[in-house]
Amino acid sequence: MALTLAAGGCVTVHGELAVVPTATRGEAEQALKDFTEAYNAADKAYDPALDAHRVTGSLGAINQAGLKARSVTDPDGNPRHQPLELGDVRLVIPRKAGWPRWFVADVDSNTDADEGGNDNRWLLLFVREGADRLWEAAHLAVLPADRVPAFRTDADGWAEPAPADGAALAAAPRDLSRAYAAYMGSGEPGVFADGPHTSRLREERAKVSKRPGFALQFADQALDAGVFAPVGLLTEDGGALVFFSNRIHERTTAARGYRPAVAPQEKPLLTGEVRNTLTKEWVTSLTAFVKPGPPGPGRVDVLNRVQGVTGLRGS
Repeated sequence: MALTLAAGGCVTVHGELAVVPTATRGEAEQALKDFTEAYNAADKAYDPALDAHRVTGSLGAINQAGLKARSVTDPDGNPRHQPLELGDVRLVIPRKAGWPRWFVADVDSNTDADEGGNDNRWLLLFVREGADRLWEAAHLAVLPADRVPAFRTDADGWAEPAPADGAALAAAPRDLSRAYAAYMGSGEPGVFADGPHTSRLREERAKVSKRPGFALQFADQALDAGVFAPVGLLTEDGGALVFFSNRIHERTTAARGYRPAVAPQEKPLLTGEVRNTLTKEWVTSLTAFVKPGPPGPGRVDVLNRVQGVTGLRGS
């Protein structure tokens, strides 16, 4: 489990009890640099092997599937490549026991405007699974600068992980993936606040499911084990910013005389033959703010959603 600190103590992980910073600031800066270099190389060549060792979790699944598809559609590489630059680095490094270890890099990218309402911050979650493993980016959240919360830190500037069981929080971080999957299917539990990644997304699905000649169904599943385990940081107000993942199966069934279409950029991910059914698998990287205090309606605000198709199956 990625969340290893509970209120008032720690959990033994791999026999290690010492509560220490998960990385030095120099190590975290180097991890960010290594990721950026690998990402740029992979994006320029459209070669997933060039950054496979620097991505993991939901971000890794989305990144690798996208590069795999583009390596087929654009075998000569990315003609529109613009090197990613990440600056104004603010490191949020927690103190915790054992493995895995992780930290957040709050950075300014060169992908948007640096002023006005279009100025966003990137929050990259880096995870290291063991002493013999590399630092890998597992989540990306893109938030307006004024939506990035102030994180709780101690006198030395180290952050504090959110308790997995949700002690003093409106929802348990370890349960968010399962709860979100249930909510997207039925609208319950009502712990999620209305917004573009919750109520409006459900409304959009209801609209597209009514296309003439096609039946569209969605099945959401929790994705919360291993490298997909949720990770959270406490904020100054007693809440928590939590990174978690989900999987979606989107099934299109065509009426007689119709056939589901496969986009050219998705064909390299297709298995099977599309006759009257096409099932897409999506992986979603989500970031939510969990309010402090008791559970209640609307007390988890999903701030960001990054998703990508990771596979298609025809039948």
